[in-house]
Amino acid sequence: MPSRGEYSGQDWGTVSFSNSRPTSAKGGGNMANAQRAGQVSSAARVGGGGNSMTTGSGISAAKLDAETDELKHQTVSTDLKKAMISARNAKGLTQKQLAQQLNMQPQVINEYESGKAIPNNAVIAKIERHLGAKLPRAKK
Repeated sequence: MPSRGEYSGQDWGTVSFSNSRPTSAKGGGNMANAQRAGQVSSAARVGGGGNSMTTGSGISAAKLDAETDELKHQTVSTDLKKAMISARNAKGLTQKQLAQQLNMQPQVINEYESGKAIPNNAVIAKIERHLGAKLPRAKK
């Protein structure tokens, strides 16, 4: 049994690092020679490395362009926008002041009031508690 200080199978050869590559690897001749000799095999993968014009979910670009309503994300309803604006104005707060009091970015309040945000019921509840007004929730 080898002692703890002894390394079996360890390669203690000299390694040098430099910015230039060896001349034999530049042309890729080693790989070509290995493939000819049958030491290395390569197989073409379906759709591998090509521009297949599909998105990550497998929908083609043409289908995505032709799609209209089905792939749109849910946005803030008009009722929620109006309720937030009126409750904030009733408290006499600006969007920036409300955001600071809620420890949020002012952009979040702006997006909710302009209807661009993706509704999150946790954020709506936080705003609702602070303003003291009942706000319509997003449907699941």
